[in-house]
Amino acid sequence: MSTGFDLSASARSALLNRLARRGAASTAEAPTESPGRDLGTLPGMRDFETMRDAGAALGIESPYFRQHDGVAGGRSSIGGRSYVNFASYNYAGLNGDPRVAAAAKAAIDRHGVSASASRLASGERPVHAGLEAALAAHHRAEACLAFVSGHATNVTVIGQLLGPRDLILHDRLIHNSVAEGARLSGARRIAFAHNDWEAAEREFAAHRSRHGRALLVIEGHYSMDGDLPDLGRFAALAQRHDALLMVDEAHSLGVLGATGQGIAEQCGVDPGLVDIWMGTLSKTLSSCGGYIAGRKRLVDWLRHTAPGFVYSVGLAPPLAASALESLRLLQAEPWRVARLQANAALFLRLARQAGFDTGSSAGLGIVPVILGSSLRAAQLAAAAFEAGVNVQPILFPVVPEGAARLRFFLSAEHTEADIRHSITALAAARDGLAALKAS
Repeated sequence: MSTGFDLSASARSALLNRLARRGAASTAEAPTESPGRDLGTLPGMRDFETMRDAGAALGIESPYFRQHDGVAGGRSSIGGRSYVNFASYNYAGLNGDPRVAAAAKAAIDRHGVSASASRLASGERPVHAGLEAALAAHHRAEACLAFVSGHATNVTVIGQLLGPRDLILHDRLIHNSVAEGARLSGARRIAFAHNDWEAAEREFAAHRSRHGRALLVIEGHYSMDGDLPDLGRFAALAQRHDALLMVDEAHSLGVLGATGQGIAEQCGVDPGLVDIWMGTLSKTLSSCGGYIAGRKRLVDWLRHTAPGFVYSVGLAPPLAASALESLRLLQAEPWRVARLQANAALFLRLARQAGFDTGSSAGLGIVPVILGSSLRAAQLAAAAFEAGVNVQPILFPVVPEGAARLRFFLSAEHTEADIRHSITALAAARDGLAALKAS
């Protein structure tokens, strides 16, 4: 059994003894379950409970599910105290903007809170068509379709698009939603080394001829590392091997490119070279949901056949309205993108100067601080929180034990003082933990 924490042999032995005593007490108190009803046999349950109990035994409070008292942007109030907040996707600072709130309230007044049924069954609302037309124009695509969930968008679209005779190639660090969609489709799934188009080329050369359709999936901005793909290389690769190219822009819209149009603008690539643009409404667009933009024929087919659209309630009108207004403001106020990128570049520079490992981050919106062990990441996150900085640790098994990290999401709302204070606090916490360990 591994706790996922990097401890000395003696510390690990002491921890395991404490966990064993906890486990024995728990077993003695728990009623006997039949095998089919024993929740302890659920996939990953034992590992989850071991990690939770290890944190409790080490005196580390869980940093997850903290209650925020108001809007979570560059700053947030948690338990009545103000924190510099790096745990929000509010990249452009539009969540909480009074104009966005007014658009949502107007939609409620006109259409109510819910679409009440699927759009196929209950009909359209003008705000749905307005949002989809604006997103299609943003990606220079023919059409767009909005879904109620970003995760479900990838699952249902990939699951509908491919079948058992087909091939899906995706980056090794692709989002879980893509992996789940691929699993649902039944297609052969091959992961290639992160951001390595030559590795993807080799996989296509070895396997493409044995399959029907092929789909190549990458992200425009990887949320765990904050780095970017060479879109031009991947677009050419897809064309050479008669494959569809799908790009997940969840963390790209409003973050990459001079005006926030995404990875195509960042790389200077014609957006028409991408067959399927996927994005979410829950980040820069301060709403909730997902979308697919591409050729009209594809979008029309998904509108009538994708289970996650046909059999799901339609996107709530106030959410569609808030996303549409956020997109309008993003385009009308390009200073938001410039400020976000300047903040991220400053954070990256100061973090590196302070001796932190920031991996391959491009410094455009997401900066990881890679610490190695889960214990160190959890301890540093707790110390930073005490110093007024809210950042989430990413721990084993979400990442390999040697890659545990703190993940910082920058916002246009952060000030230079916020960033400098946060790096200073983080460095002080690191040095304090090192001194404690040495004593």
